[in-house]
Amino acid sequence: MAENTTDPSLEDVDKIVHEPSETFVDSTNVAAFMETYGIDDYDELIERTTTDLEGVEESGVDWFWDELVDYLGIEFYEEYDTVRDDSEGPQFTDWYPGGELNISHNTVDRHAALDNERRNKVATIWEGENGEIREITYHELHRQSNQVANALEERGIETGDTVGLYMPMVPEVVSILYGCFKVGAIAVPIFSGFGVDAAATRISDSECSVLFTGDGFYRRGSPVYLKGAADEAIEEAGYVEETIVFDRLGASDAGSEHDVPWDDDRDEWWADAVETQDDDYESKSLDSSQESMLLYSSGTTGKPKGIVHTHAGVQMQCAKELHFGFDLKPSDRFFWVSDIGWMMGPWTLIGTHSFGGTVFMYEGAPDHPEPDRFWEIIDRHKLTQFGISPTAIRALRKHGDDWLDGHDLSSLRLLGSTGEPWDPESWQWFYENVGNGEAPIINISGGTEICGCFLMPMPTEPLKPCTLGGPGLGMDIDIVDASGESVRKDHERGYLVARDSCPSMTKSLWSGDERYLDEYWSRFEDLWNHGDWAQKDEDGFWFLHGRADDALNVAGRKVGPAEVEGALIDHESVNQAAAIGAPDDTTGTAVVTYVVLEDGVEETDDLRSELRAQVGEELGKPFRPREVLFVDEFPKTQSGKIIRRAIEATYTGEDLGDMSSIENPDVLEDLEDAR
Repeated sequence: MAENTTDPSLEDVDKIVHEPSETFVDSTNVAAFMETYGIDDYDELIERTTTDLEGVEESGVDWFWDELVDYLGIEFYEEYDTVRDDSEGPQFTDWYPGGELNISHNTVDRHAALDNERRNKVATIWEGENGEIREITYHELHRQSNQVANALEERGIETGDTVGLYMPMVPEVVSILYGCFKVGAIAVPIFSGFGVDAAATRISDSECSVLFTGDGFYRRGSPVYLKGAADEAIEEAGYVEETIVFDRLGASDAGSEHDVPWDDDRDEWWADAVETQDDDYESKSLDSSQESMLLYSSGTTGKPKGIVHTHAGVQMQCAKELHFGFDLKPSDRFFWVSDIGWMMGPWTLIGTHSFGGTVFMYEGAPDHPEPDRFWEIIDRHKLTQFGISPTAIRALRKHGDDWLDGHDLSSLRLLGSTGEPWDPESWQWFYENVGNGEAPIINISGGTEICGCFLMPMPTEPLKPCTLGGPGLGMDIDIVDASGESVRKDHERGYLVARDSCPSMTKSLWSGDERYLDEYWSRFEDLWNHGDWAQKDEDGFWFLHGRADDALNVAGRKVGPAEVEGALIDHESVNQAAAIGAPDDTTGTAVVTYVVLEDGVEETDDLRSELRAQVGEELGKPFRPREVLFVDEFPKTQSGKIIRRAIEATYTGEDLGDMSSIENPDVLEDLEDAR
């Protein structure tokens, strides 16, 4: 989940538009929790789960995360000694030390047991873009996850080894993820839409020796070939010794029209590598702090950050958020529009399957073959929770209300969103037209760094458009000024911070502690700085007002400016490049690039097209620049660093602010005349 930012004026969103009925409130999981512990209202709920209250034994972060294990029925193989050890500070908190568990035991093994009524319940419903539908029961998921685990061990994968998932959104990604967990391998999901360079960077950094991929997938009715990109990424990155290829397009069939590049020494079809394996495997009992996933989030200064998650951490956070924030019930069918390569993919699977729920997965485009594809899906499968980005809703809204006619969306109980700004009009459209003015929009914000949410409305609470409600349960969140003093109660805008650790907070970065401490803990003493501007209004509703760093957040997907600039500079005609984010009605943020060409190179529209295409090929189509502008020089500091904020302010017409560090101020006038 990329960080969710909203930037409406508070005047535009000052009216409460959603008031849950008393009947709905009484039916929720969070209301049941409050009744169990004698909690009277929302404010007390947040206080009891985040603050050590004087005279109240059952209060505070430690109490909540300890109590939650039994309350949610999460099973440990070995009981933990204490809920946490923070003797080295909040930066390096060890959660559930002494305990042993495995995510796969909680998400699939126990549900598939012979004496469990969920054994033959559907765990995953999948719909391909061509209309193909597959349903996988917990028993089938268990068997296939075991086969993946045996295939990994046959290839020498042991606890702590990394395994890449550069996969299309097919049901098998669930088995691969859980199979990795079973053997103690660290799963490395990679977005299937990434270009060669972006995929290679993640393969190289994680050093995975086994990569799962596919021949391709379908998008807007046409095949998208993935295997060739995987091969090029492997050639660029190294490390991968064996590739297991899932056949989505039928490329393995004799006489297939799909010609897939193949390396006989490295590549093997899924059917041969996995389906031939024994379907019996006992999931390993792993230390609470054992790494489970390596999720990548783009930084602002170059190399993407490898974020390290543990078995205990993501297990507890994902289960908590689905149970309380999204009120997951046994009969629910949960759908969040995401790829396995983004945080929301694993989050959805782990959270829903922890309770034996049903996850819905969709392969293709939201408007193919017509703009009512999602409404058709919700109606056909009677989905109960539907999470989507504001960008996708803005795009679907443009097609008009008529596309919803004839589709029964009454099965929806809750709506969800994350990743980027809402505008009040689109939020209202989503609420009224998709949720029928009844389903609350659980607008959440956290990040890949915690595989969950810092801010999350509870479904029992009223809502204003675009709000993120307030802190999630067990999340000690605050808003501070530049000196680290709280301004939350003053209703001032400030930095969103965490005053305490949570179980799913990354234990460090894959590249080491130095960058981890610098990225998150260096701005304030013993406070996690999340990089968002936040504000709590006088009615208690929290809002976000954008990023305090300059990562580009395109349709909920983050990319560092340096990655875009690097892709441009790889072109032989480019000498220097700068990338900024600009407001965009559809994606929230669009990439705009400025380029200094090599001497003698002609500025042409064909060159612009080449440069846009190059960024798309290396980083993925979502990050193709909306504009490529030519300039002769960039504003720079004395040390030679490009001042991106000066470029961005010039483009948007905003105040330049303090330019005292600029070495060549005359160039600012030239930026306004960029070609």
